[in-house]
Amino acid sequence: MPTTSTPTSPTPGTATTDTATTGLRTVLHPVSDLARAKAVHTALLGVPPQIDEPYYVGFEVAGQHIGLLPSGGPQGLTSSLAYWHVPDIETKLAELTAAGATLTEAAHDVGGGRLVATVTDPDGNVLGLLQDR
Repeated sequence: MPTTSTPTSPTPGTATTDTATTGLRTVLHPVSDLARAKAVHTALLGVPPQIDEPYYVGFEVAGQHIGLLPSGGPQGLTSSLAYWHVPDIETKLAELTAAGATLTEAAHDVGGGRLVATVTDPDGNVLGLLQDR
């Protein structure tokens, strides 16, 4: 007779902490032609943008936020940047730098109480952090 299993609690010592991420939910893409990129992403996502400004186009779909930044925006992005959502950005920055990441952009408010920061891992990958207050 087949058995089924049910999820169990994490093994002692492996439980998540209150600084665990709540997921990878925000991705920013630098674009050279905002109108063309908006058309492609609208077709891909199947919804129109919720934010449509000359400096930023943002889509909300399936619990994710996709942002288009003309010329890489004020960050000067040259490639896509994914943001991990965290409950406490300063604590997570301390944990990451203690683990060997390098702070590249300190936590700062980008409006509406949203804080963002970036670190670079030992292989040069840029990791974004985002906290909504």
